Amino acid sequence: MAACRGQAPGSEQAWLEAAHAFIQETLCPLGKESNVQLTQLVIDCVKTTWLSEGRNLGFTLPLSYSFVSVQNLRTHQRLPCCSHLSWSSTAYQAWAQEAGLSGTLPRERLLLLGTLTDLSGDLEQECRNGSLYVRDNTGILNCELIDLDLSWLGHLFLFPSWSYLPPAKWNSSGDGHLELWSAPVPVIPLTVSAGPLTPIPVLYPQAASRLLRHSSKLRVVQPNLAGKLVRLSALVKSQKKAYFVLTLGELPPADSQTGSYVSVIVQVPAQLVWHRALWPGRAYVLTELRVSKIRGHRYRVWRTSPSSHLLPLKPENVQEQELDLDRPLLEADPKPLPRPSNSQERKEQKELVQSSILLSYTGMVTGVLNQPAGLYELDGQLGLCLAYQEFQGLRRVMRPGVRLEIPDIHLLQSVGGWTKRPVLAACLRGAILLRSFSPRKPEAQSSSQTQSSLYEHLVWERRLGLPLYLWATKALEELASKLCPHVLRHHQLLQHSSPRQPGLGLRLLTPTLAVLAPPRIPSRNAHKEILGEPHLCPLQKYARLQTPCSFPTLATLKEEGQSRAWASFDPKTFLPLPEASHLTSYQLNQRLAWSWLRLLPSTFHPAQVLVGVLVASSHKGCLQLRDRSDSLPCLLMNKHSQPLTDPQLIGCLVRAERFQLVIERNVRSNFPSWKELSMTGFIQKQQARIYVQFFLADALILPVPRPFLHSATSSTPRQPEPTLPEGPHVGQSRLFLLSHKEALMKRNFCVPPGASTEVPKPTLSFHVSGIWLGSTQRREGTGWSPPELKGAENKDQKVLLIFLGPSVRWFEFLHPGQVYRLVAPGPPTPMLFEEDGSSCISQRPLELAGCTSCLTIQDEWTLELESSQDIPDVLGVNKALPESPLTDLLNSKEKDTDSLVSFSAEILSRTLCEPLTALIWTMPAGSTGARRRCVKLTVALEAADCEFPPHLDIYIEGSHLPPPLGLLPGARVYFNQLEKRVSRSHNVYCCFRSSTYVQVLSFPPETTVRAPLPHIYLARLLQGGQAPFQATAACHIVSVFSLQLLWVCAHCTSICSQGRCTLQGSTCPTQTSISQASISFLVEDGTAEAVVTCRNHHVAAALGLCSSEWTSLLELVRGPGKVALQLPGSAAQPETSAKTDEPLTLFLRTLCTSLSVLRPIVLSFELERKPSKIVPLEPPRLKQFHCGTAGDLPLLTHVNPRIRLSCLSIQEPEHSSSLGGFAASC
Repeated sequence: MAACRGQAPGSEQAWLEAAHAFIQETLCPLGKESNVQLTQLVIDCVKTTWLSEGRNLGFTLPLSYSFVSVQNLRTHQRLPCCSHLSWSSTAYQAWAQEAGLSGTLPRERLLLLGTLTDLSGDLEQECRNGSLYVRDNTGILNCELIDLDLSWLGHLFLFPSWSYLPPAKWNSSGDGHLELWSAPVPVIPLTVSAGPLTPIPVLYPQAASRLLRHSSKLRVVQPNLAGKLVRLSALVKSQKKAYFVLTLGELPPADSQTGSYVSVIVQVPAQLVWHRALWPGRAYVLTELRVSKIRGHRYRVWRTSPSSHLLPLKPENVQEQELDLDRPLLEADPKPLPRPSNSQERKEQKELVQSSILLSYTGMVTGVLNQPAGLYELDGQLGLCLAYQEFQGLRRVMRPGVRLEIPDIHLLQSVGGWTKRPVLAACLRGAILLRSFSPRKPEAQSSSQTQSSLYEHLVWERRLGLPLYLWATKALEELASKLCPHVLRHHQLLQHSSPRQPGLGLRLLTPTLAVLAPPRIPSRNAHKEILGEPHLCPLQKYARLQTPCSFPTLATLKEEGQSRAWASFDPKTFLPLPEASHLTSYQLNQRLAWSWLRLLPSTFHPAQVLVGVLVASSHKGCLQLRDRSDSLPCLLMNKHSQPLTDPQLIGCLVRAERFQLVIERNVRSNFPSWKELSMTGFIQKQQARIYVQFFLADALILPVPRPFLHSATSSTPRQPEPTLPEGPHVGQSRLFLLSHKEALMKRNFCVPPGASTEVPKPTLSFHVSGIWLGSTQRREGTGWSPPELKGAENKDQKVLLIFLGPSVRWFEFLHPGQVYRLVAPGPPTPMLFEEDGSSCISQRPLELAGCTSCLTIQDEWTLELESSQDIPDVLGVNKALPESPLTDLLNSKEKDTDSLVSFSAEILSRTLCEPLTALIWTMPAGSTGARRRCVKLTVALEAADCEFPPHLDIYIEGSHLPPPLGLLPGARVYFNQLEKRVSRSHNVYCCFRSSTYVQVLSFPPETTVRAPLPHIYLARLLQGGQAPFQATAACHIVSVFSLQLLWVCAHCTSICSQGRCTLQGSTCPTQTSISQASISFLVEDGTAEAVVTCRNHHVAAALGLCSSEWTSLLELVRGPGKVALQLPGSAAQPETSAKTDEPLTLFLRTLCTSLSVLRPIVLSFELERKPSKIVPLEPPRLKQFHCGTAGDLPLLTHVNPRIRLSCLSIQEPEHSSSLGGFAASC
C-alpha cells in the first residue's frame, strides 16, 4: 500500500532512498525539480517527532514506518486503522486496554504528510464550506480535527497520530476520512505573528449592541468586536449559502449582572472554517464587521465582511473604542415580546404540553441507535438526537467512544413513543463540539445506515416534533426489517426526491403523519431559531406521545393473533350452562370443533398497520401478503362488492389500517361431559387458519420497482409481471370473455402417453369456460397488432381453459363477465391458443359444457385485464350475477329439474356436522374416533320482495374442504351453481359441487348488534314466504301434549337407571349421565294455533319451574331413568314409561294441566322444518264448534293446519295477572 513498502526497511539507507522518492512524488510541487531542502526538512521533522517521546529503542529513524500517500490510503486501505508515531507496542496496548472497548482500531506503521486546507478542489472561495482536508500531490481526504489553529491552514504538516476510516464496502465510489488525534507537526516552522504595532480599537458587547440602534453611526463605522465566546450555533447549510452565528459576551471583570451580549453572523465562505477553531469560554476579536438586516428578524445584527479576521483576544493588543452615542436611537432596546394567550395555547396546556430544559452537557457516546436518523446513546442512560442540526461532517466520526461537549441542548424527559429514557436534542442554537475521537473501529455499515434524506425531510420540511420524529424513525426501522432487502432496497425506502415524488417510506408514513402532524408552511426558519428571543424551536415544547401505530412483521402478527385466539378459547364460555349440561359427549366436542375470532387493528395496543407485498400463491391458489418474515393469506374485495380482477396488483406494496384478522380455530377434543370442560387435557389437537381480509379502498397500493419483484416472491415460481419488460417485446395474446368459473379443488387428470408410470395424484386445479374474442394478436412495440384473419371464423367460439400447477395463481383474479388477455411470451408460435391435445379431456364433458375446444394454461403465460368498453362484442353482455328465482329455489317438488341454483345470501351460522353420505349407524353412537367432517352453513337468502328472508342449509364436504376464505357468519356471499337437493322430509338444502363458484360480497360487520326478533301474530306464519323464520309472539298455552324426562349416558346416549348405563356390554369410558327433556304443547294467540316443542332447559320455563324445583324434579327422575307422558288431546298414541298411579307421574300430570303451565307467555321460536313424529301434519278442514251458554249453537268453520314451532326461549309477560303456585313459591 505505501510507497516504500516494496523495499525492505532493514537499513537507514534504504529507508532514506524510499523517503526521497516519496517526497519528490507526493509533496514537492508538480512540474518542478527535486527539492533537496524540502526533503531534508521532512526527514528532520519525522526524526524529531520520533525521538521526542524517548521510545525509539536506539533507532534515529522510524525504520519500521513507511510513508503513505492520500491516494494509497484511498485505493488500498480497505480496513479502518490508526497510526501513532513514537508509540511503542506496549503503549498502544495500554491505550487500547484503557479505552475499555472491544474492537479497537488496529495499528498500522504509516507516516502521513500533507497540507491542511479548507479548499476541497480548486482555489476558489466558493468551494469552501467549512470542511477540513489533507492534500498532497496524489489527492485529497476529508479530515476532522479537535482544536484547529487558523494559522495552520495552507501549510505542510506531519500528522503523528491519526486514524483512517475507509468508506463502507457497498459504497465503492465513496471517500474515507481522517481523524487527526493530536496537533500536527509543521514541516516548515510557522512564523509567529508579533501582533499589531498599535492596539486594535474594539467595542465590547454592551457598546456594540447599543451601536446597532444608532442610524448615523452605522453608515461610517466598521468596528472591531471583542468579547468572550458564550455561544456558538450550528453550521447551517442552506441551498443559497452556509453560515453560523457566534455570540460574544462581556469579559469576566465586567458586571456579570448586565448580561450584555452581541451576535455575529459569519457567512463568508473563507471564514466558515472558523467554526472549527472557535472554543466557548475563550476570548476573541472580530475585525471589520458590518451591519446586516435579516428578513423576518426585527433587529439589525453584525456580520463579518470578506476582510474580517478572527484573532485571539490579548488585553495588551486591544483598546476599547469610545463612541459618541448621544444622538437619537434608531430602535428601542429589544425586549422579549409578550406572547398572546390564545385558544391554541390553552388547548396545549390541557394536553399537558411540557417545556424542554436548555442545558450544557458533556459525555461519551456509548451506542448508535440509528445513524442516518441522528439517534445515539450517551453514557448508557440518555438518548441523543442530532437530527435537528445539519451534522453531515460529524456523522462520520460518531461511534461509541466519541466524547462530545454540547453547550446548548434541550432535555426532554418524557417523550413517550418507543423510548422511556430522557432524550437530549440539539437545535440550531448550539453547536455539537467534538472533544475526543473514539479508539473503536466502526461497525460494518449497510446501505440503510447512510440514507438520511427522508429523515431530513421529516425534520426540516414536515417540522415534526421530537416525540413524533422518534416514532417515525422507529416505524421506518420496522418497515426496513419487514421489507429490506428482499422486497425493497434500503435507498428506495428511505430516499426522498421531491414533495411531488415522495419515496416509499414517506408514502407509507403519510396517512399517519397527515393526522398527527399536517404539513406546515413555511418550513423551519434558522435565523429565528438561532437569534430569536425568547428562544423558539421545534424542541421547545413537546407533549408525551401515545404511540399511534406500529408496523409488525407478518410473522409477529400471526403469532399474536394465534396467541389471542387460543387465550380466548374457553369451552365453558362457548358452551354456557344450563345448555351444556344437557349435551352428550359427541355434541359437546362437535360444538367445540370449529370457532372463529376476528381481531381489528384497534384491539392491539398500539394499533397495528398491515404492510406487505401482494403475491399470488401457486400452491394454494389464494392471495398472500408477504414480507421477510412470513406470508399471510388475504381476501381482498373491491368497492361496491366487486371482486378483485386486475392482475397488475400482484407485486404491489399494500398498506392497510382497516382490516380484519381472522383466526379460524379447529379443535379435536374428547370431553366426556360438561363437568370436565375446564380440564384442558381433553383437548387432543388444536389448529388455526389465519388470514386477513380488507377492502381495496381502505388500502394504500404502491407499485414496487420491477427488479425486486421476484426476490419478494422467491418461494414460488416467478410471479407475473403485467407491465412490459425491458428490452425487445416479443409475444402473442388472445382475448376471451369469461362466462363461468368452477371451484378450486384437487382433480384427477389423464396421464399423457409416454409419461411416468407412477399413479397420478389429484392435482389442485380449476376450470373456466369462456368465449374467444377474435384471433391471436402479436405484440407490436408497446401494443398489440390487429387479430389474425382466418377466413370464416366462428365469432362465438367457446373454450374450456384448464388451470393447474403454477397457473392456479390466477384463481382470485378470474371472475365471470370480465374480459382478459391471455399472453404467451416468446416468439410467435402457430396455433398456440388452439385445442390442446395433452389435456386429456374427453369430448363428452366438453359437449356438456357447450365448449368446442380445450386449452391448458402454461406456467409462463400471464393474464391481463382488458376494458370491455373498448370491445364492441361485449358491450351488450349482462354482467349481473345470475340468480335463481326464489320460487324455484324453494320448490321441494321438482327434484329432477333445475338442480343447479345460484343465489346471494347472508351466512347466519357455520358448524361442523356429519357428512351427508356417512354411514353413522355403523359406528357407536358416542364414538369419538376420527370422523370425516362436513361444514354446514345456514344462510338467509336475499330477496328484494321478501321482508323476512327464508333460511337454507348449505353443505360443504369432501374435496371442497377446507372451505374458501371468508365464509364466516355475518358475511354476504354469492353462490353459483350449487346442487339443490330435497330431503325425505321435503326440506330444501344445497351442496357444493365441482362447478360451484363462490364470491364474497361483503365481510362480517365490525360491530355486531343483534336485532331483536320481530313480534308477530301466529297467523302471519301461514303466509308462506312472507313469514319470518324466527320471531316472538305473545300467546297462551292451551294444553300439553307430551312430556319426556330422561337420564342418558353422556357417551352412548343409552338410558341410565340409578346413574348407570343400561346398554348391554357397555364399554363406555365414563359413567357420567346427563339429563334431557322435551315437551310438546299447543299455543294460540287468537289468530292461529301452533304446536311448540321445547327441549332441555326450556322445558323448565314451559313448566313454570324455578331452578331449584327443576333440579329437584330431575333428581326424582334419576331413579327410573325415564319418565314419558302422553296427555289427552294429542293425536299420537298414548305412551308412558311409568305406572300412572306413581306419585311422580301423578304430579307431572297435575302440573301439566295446572294454571302454572296453562298460562300466557311470550314465546320466541323458529319454524320447525322437520315435521314432528308425534303430531302429524293436518290438512285444512272444516270443523264444527258448539257455542252458546248451553252449547246448542253449532258453528262450522275452516281450521288451518297447526303450525309447528321450536322454542328458543320463554318469557313471562310483563303484566302477568297471575302466577302459578310453583313459580310463586320459588
